[in-house]
Amino acid sequence: MLYIGIDLGTSAVKLLLMDSEGKIVNIVSREYPLYFPHPGWSEQKPEDWYAQTMDGIKELIKDVDRSQVAGISFGGQMHGLVILDKDDNVIRPAILWNDGRTTEETDYLNNVIGKEKLSEYTANIAFAGFTAPKILWVKNKEPENFAKIAKIMLPKDYIAYKLTGVHCTDVSDASGMLLFDVKNRKWSQEMCDICGISTSQLAKCYESYEAVGTVLPEIAAELGIPATVKVAAGAGDNAAAAVGTGTVGDNMCNISLGTSGTIFISSKNFGVDKFNALHSFAHADGSYHLMGCMLSAASCNKWWMDEIIRTKEYAAEQKNIDKLGENHVYFLPYLMGERSPHNNPNARATFIGMTMDTTREDMTQAVLEGVAFALRDSLEVAKSLGIDLKRTKICGGGAKSPLWKKMIANILNLKVDVIESEEGPAMGGAMLAAVACGEYASVEEIAAKVVKIVDTVEPDPELVAKYEARYAQFKEIYPTCKELFDKIQ
Repeated sequence: MLYIGIDLGTSAVKLLLMDSEGKIVNIVSREYPLYFPHPGWSEQKPEDWYAQTMDGIKELIKDVDRSQVAGISFGGQMHGLVILDKDDNVIRPAILWNDGRTTEETDYLNNVIGKEKLSEYTANIAFAGFTAPKILWVKNKEPENFAKIAKIMLPKDYIAYKLTGVHCTDVSDASGMLLFDVKNRKWSQEMCDICGISTSQLAKCYESYEAVGTVLPEIAAELGIPATVKVAAGAGDNAAAAVGTGTVGDNMCNISLGTSGTIFISSKNFGVDKFNALHSFAHADGSYHLMGCMLSAASCNKWWMDEIIRTKEYAAEQKNIDKLGENHVYFLPYLMGERSPHNNPNARATFIGMTMDTTREDMTQAVLEGVAFALRDSLEVAKSLGIDLKRTKICGGGAKSPLWKKMIANILNLKVDVIESEEGPAMGGAMLAAVACGEYASVEEIAAKVVKIVDTVEPDPELVAKYEARYAQFKEIYPTCKELFDKIQ
């Protein structure tokens, strides 16, 4: 049988077709616009997601026996606010995960409601990108739109609804809304009351590997697939990427170098970081995970390459970088503000340390190292909780860079396992679909069968020591600049 994984990303939807053995049959990608109506705002049109997803599925399966398609599932950009009216029409463009407009609402939740209560209700505190502050923003700034809300959804769940007619979500994606009682895997009535909404306005919540229904007859006809095709709830992009890299079970780690960057640590047991620097979420395998999320990772390198030095030759720009651990230039990768561990939408990207002999290579190196150092910040929080990691998987566009993987291994002092397929969320989505269809008994079973490690980047003790000294300097920069960031907003 064949399974479709849909990775609804920030810049494009990636669709992957997988067979029963976990072999990738085809991959298709379709881009859609991203809108910045005001500085710090970030929006997309859900209608664009759906149009490009349907177009992509048609391309994905055009050369296969479509009667063999058995299941569809998702990984999706998290936290985005999609609001529908009573007729299930989109009320306004979706407010995305990297949108920074909710400073007032986030401050209200953290400082008036209180971080302790938020953590008690949801296992997390408010971050500007989370969904609950966005709901409050609409309530405060667009009351006419707030009054129309019949359903509140997340990005990938809008696609699931369009395919099945079911208003659904999953536990991992719901965890990032600040509306979900993560420990007990249910909606928080207290948070709904705080936001002025009812649980009936929220979607039904499923485990990630559970089928929410089958495709609508008109969808089956349009795509030429059986009407029996099951649609599984899927997962937030990071949980889906963790499934796709086999980061399931206890004390496993995955680093994702996508538009955002994450360090994802799976756990059989529920736990909360008392400082709330790491997110405590439900995992797509039925258990839990801790996650540090930085808002700009591979997007920092894309910005530097595309907008500043104006080149698409990414590999060529990295080939002459050979003095690792010796760079005198540092880069704070906070192009969109920062989430973990600083929780500061006012943070900004900063170069520091340039001199007259600073080269283009030094600057490029600083960008890559800055992202790795920022991931190390979250790793340090995990270490403070007694979590002892020795190795990590890696995925995302940035994982295609041998140099960046080497930096990650030595800056974080972890063995970096490279897997055969670096497709992350799309692969995880297809795997969840296979579990929903009964092809495999559990997420852990399919991960053990499908995910294959093909290389390991080992830390070099000498380089680890050099980077230890550099990291000690890096972690002083943000506290020094913090007051200035607040002043220049």
